[in-house]
Amino acid sequence: MEATEAARNALDCVLETVSGERVLVICDDEKLAIGTAFGEGAVNLDAWIRLITLKTSEAPRSEVPRQLIEVLSSQKPDVYVNLLRGRGDETPFRLKLIHLETREKRARLGHCPGVTLRMLTHGALALTINEHRTMQESAGELMKVLNGTSKIMVKSALGTDLSLSVQDRVFFTDTILDWAKMKWMNLPTGEVIVAPREDSLEGKLVCDSAVGGLDSLKHPAELTVEKGVVKAVHSDDKEALTKINQFLQVDEDAGIVGEFAFGINPKARLSTNFLEAEKTLGTIHIAFGHNTDMPGGRNPSKTHTDFLMTNPIVTIVTRNGNDMTVLSDGKFRI
Repeated sequence: MEATEAARNALDCVLETVSGERVLVICDDEKLAIGTAFGEGAVNLDAWIRLITLKTSEAPRSEVPRQLIEVLSSQKPDVYVNLLRGRGDETPFRLKLIHLETREKRARLGHCPGVTLRMLTHGALALTINEHRTMQESAGELMKVLNGTSKIMVKSALGTDLSLSVQDRVFFTDTILDWAKMKWMNLPTGEVIVAPREDSLEGKLVCDSAVGGLDSLKHPAELTVEKGVVKAVHSDDKEALTKINQFLQVDEDAGIVGEFAFGINPKARLSTNFLEAEKTLGTIHIAFGHNTDMPGGRNPSKTHTDFLMTNPIVTIVTRNGNDMTVLSDGKFRI
């Protein structure tokens, strides 16, 4: 698929951009080709477009540049698109940028940390309009099944064995814009998500595929969790282990559970790029850290670290005590 077509379809189907609206694209210099594709996609929808390029360096960013703050204070776009590198140590910077863009709850935001051009041409963003609509319908069907869930249990052949409570927490999807809440959205889309009760996750989590903010995971990472808090991390990948511990110690809430999500995008690929990998159909991921932008979420951490699991067995327990396996062998059982 042409990158411009993929960008146009995302602006149309996900962010619901229409003729005459103003689109502001904030783009790292290394993502300029993607920024150009989104700019051309916006023009194809007869929208107004402004592209801002940010210079990057080897040093991680923690603060939003003053010049960009001035632009965000004066501009009132209808749609923002952030095309940024996906370094884990820049999560606080990205969260601050998101806050500035969404604080008035009037603009839609497509946030893309770690986006690559190949996602638009061959991956999770290379969706036709019909494919976007089909995925949105699948998300709706899954949420109908999950409605009324009080508890989730996860097991895997590698040793994952955990449970968490989602009592009175609402499942939502990143595939459909919520005009009432104006929740910002990741691009590419492809998740059904819930913010678990922050003190509820118990057991062992074995991440066998990818960790948000890491380039790769050579060996599985095993997390021991009690009352929602990571108590220990083990991995034979010593470099990854060091970084994971750093991510989970950014602040006192960084190691507290913040998210549980299903991947539902049929074109997403299990790659080293977590932005895409977490959407892979039939996977799940659990995150620790920030979730106050999710329904019911109470974790104010400055960071958010995801752990991806492939081939999980996911069983839900409803409020009346019935249980049902909804995912196994990479396939949804609904």
